[in-house]
Parts: sequence; structure tokens; C-alpha cells
Amino acid sequence: MNEKEELSYSLHLSNDKNKSKKARRSIKNTETGTTSLSNNAIQNHQQLSKVDKHNLRKYDEEQELICTIKGTSSIVEDTKNLYLELFEDARIKYNEKQTRNDRKIDNYFNHISNDNKRDLACEIIIELGDMDLWTDKDDKFKKKMTEVFKEQIIDLEEVVPNFKIANATIHYDEASPHLHIIGVPFKDGMKNGMEKQVGKSDVFTKVSLKNIQDKMREYCINSFNRIYHLNYTLKEKEEGRNVDINVANMNEYKKFKREQEKYKKQLKELNNKTDELQNKSNEINDIIDSLKPTITNKNNFTISNDNIDKIKKYIEQTKNTTSNLRDSNDINIVLQKYEDDLREHSNEVRNLKKKIKTRNDRIEELEFDLNNANYTIYELEDKVSKLEETLNYFKKLWQKFIKFLQDKFFSSNKYDEVINDLYDEEIIDENEIDIIQNNKDNDKNDDFER
Repeated sequence: MNEKEELSYSLHLSNDKNKSKKARRSIKNTETGTTSLSNNAIQNHQQLSKVDKHNLRKYDEEQELICTIKGTSSIVEDTKNLYLELFEDARIKYNEKQTRNDRKIDNYFNHISNDNKRDLACEIIIELGDMDLWTDKDDKFKKKMTEVFKEQIIDLEEVVPNFKIANATIHYDEASPHLHIIGVPFKDGMKNGMEKQVGKSDVFTKVSLKNIQDKMREYCINSFNRIYHLNYTLKEKEEGRNVDINVANMNEYKKFKREQEKYKKQLKELNNKTDELQNKSNEINDIIDSLKPTITNKNNFTISNDNIDKIKKYIEQTKNTTSNLRDSNDINIVLQKYEDDLREHSNEVRNLKKKIKTRNDRIEELEFDLNNANYTIYELEDKVSKLEETLNYFKKLWQKFIKFLQDKFFSSNKYDEVINDLYDEEIIDENEIDIIQNNKDNDKNDDFER
């Protein structure tokens, strides 16, 4: 099978690492102008607005080579509307149960945007094929990917039912067509807080992401072959995170490969000329063998002008061929050295990738642990708040009870008897008796002063 019949596929869930200056610099060196650092979490309204401007090309108003296949011309409004669709009923039910206004949620979108422990939305980037596939294709061929990507967003919501898409936009203005998806992951049936909540760490785990990628890549190649009437297969899925190749280096390498092919062709032509020279060498040898010595000196030979011209042409042709042959061989040696260096560099890169994968796997595990710890803290804080509310309620109840005792028994002979009974039953202790007695004495003093 031809190597070109295999296509690469990538599905990346974005995160905060893509927000770093280092990541933004790396974008300039990637084939698509995007970065595949996983997990570009959209944490708040401000970050969502930046995604809106980038994905819909609002910063330069060059929108003719983008295609929005789900949503509108405002990713922010699309996401707000999705929040209403997903969470409004749960928000209303939650507020109805609250006795304190400060615990009610007026707007869940704003509530999550102001919560630095949870993500407001997620971005997923999907790409099929690389520059080798798309570089020589016309716009009509590329635009067929619209139908492929439309099927991908339907497939994605089926594969991940707890992820709803707010906006999906295709970029045709870069080397490879790719799809930007903005959506909201959610969890349902929650006992604490709202019944339905945003939940990226619950929906996208290390295990679930692998399963999602495996299913989506198969769906994508099937859609592509059906829509394009082709029979491509997928390249094997690489272990670990996908790594962007520096396209500048790849372009330089391909340039050298083209030059190498050109000089190989010249070398072949020169070899043919060398064969011609060999034939002419035989002719020259015949001429030399047929030379006759002069009458006056045996060491001198006579030669015709015609044969002299043949020898001169042969010498000139030999010089030209030898010079060109030397140049071609020198270039071929340089190119061969470049290929050897590149092969050695590839081995180094492969070893570095293994080390990076090990490190990234560990970082991913720590990130999941941190997310789980943050969620546990959030739940504990919620429980502490509820315990404080319950404690305050019983404090007020106890104060009412003490006031009841004071009002009921201060003027009665049964006062001391009731207090002693409560003490005997361990309902109150000596400290609380002192408090009650002090309040009684204070009330008597107040009565006396009046």
C-alpha cells in the first residue's frame, strides 16, 4: 500500500498549558498554526472571549476561509445559551431549597466564570491528514471536509453524551483543515449543590480520553472515505501526547530531497555521457595506433587535421563531463551526510519523546489527583458551611430555651427544682446554671432599678 494512502488523525482536548507564552511561540512552528499541547481549558468569560475572536477570525476580519457548522457568529452567546439549556432548571430547583439569599445562584454561567476551581468550557481540536495530503489540493477538494466534520460533531456527542457542543468552526486558512469545537462537559444527579453541574474532570479522564480518541478516529476515516470516494487507512496511533513537527525543518528537508532527486537525475545523464566518452576513447586509441612516423624523425608522427579536431573535442568533452560529475558527486555526498545527521537526530528525538511521555504521564496523573483533591475540598467546604448553618440554628434554639426557662420559672418556687432536675439529667452543666443564675440576678437588678 502506498504510504500516502495512510492518514494521521488527531483529537486534542485543550488546557491552560496552551495559554503560556512558550506555547504561543511554539504555534508559529507548527504545521497548522495550532498547538497540540493537550487540554486548553477555558476557565472564565475572558478566556472564552479570546477563543471567540481567534476561532471566528474576528481580530483580522478575514472570515471567508472559516466555516461555522454549529452555533452562530458569537461563541460567547452560544455558550451562554447552552448553559441556560443545560443548567437553568437545576439552578431554579437549587435556589428554591435555599433559606439564605447569599447561597442562591443568580446566573450559573457567571457563577462558574468566577470560580477558579472549575472550567467554564472546553475546546477540542480535530484534524485529519497532514501537509503531505493537503498541500497540493484545491479548495473544492478541501471543502469536502465540511461534511466529514459535520459527522464528527454528531459522533462526538454520541460518544460523549455528557458533553454538549455550543460552537463548531472549521479553519481552511491554514496548511491543513481542522475543526475547533467549544462545548460544556456536565455531570448529573449530584447530591450536593445543583443536581446538574459542569464537570470536566468527571467526563474527560485519562481512560475516557483514550476511548474517545479510538472511536472518533475510526468514525472519521469512515466518513472521509465515504464522502471522498476513497479508500485510505489510518496511521497507527502514537502512544502518549501528539508532538508537533517543526514545519520549517520539514520544509528544508523536503527541499533537500527534491534537490537530491534532481542531482541523481543529472548523475544518471553524466553516467550516460561517460559511456559515450568510453566509446570515443576507443576511437582515439585507434587514431593513435594508426599514426605513422615522419621520414626525418621516427619519434615524430603525422596526424591529419580531422583527427586533431576529434581529439580536441574529446578532451573538451572529457573536461566538462568530469567537472559536472565531480559537482554532482560532491552534492550527493553532502545530501547523504544530511540524511545521516537527520537519522541520528531522529534517534535522539525518539529517545527524548520517550522521556517526555514518561514525564507527561506523571504530570497528567498529578493533574488528575489535584483536580480530585480540589473537588474534595470544594465538597468539604460546602459541608462545613452547612454545619455552621446548623450550629447557628441550634445556638439560637438554645438561647430561646434559656430565655424560656428564665421567663417561666424566675417568679416560681419551682425554679430551683427544675434547674436541679435538668442538671441531674445532664441536660445542662454547672457553667450553664451560672449563666442562667447571672441572667436572673441581672433581671432582678433591672427590676429593682426600675
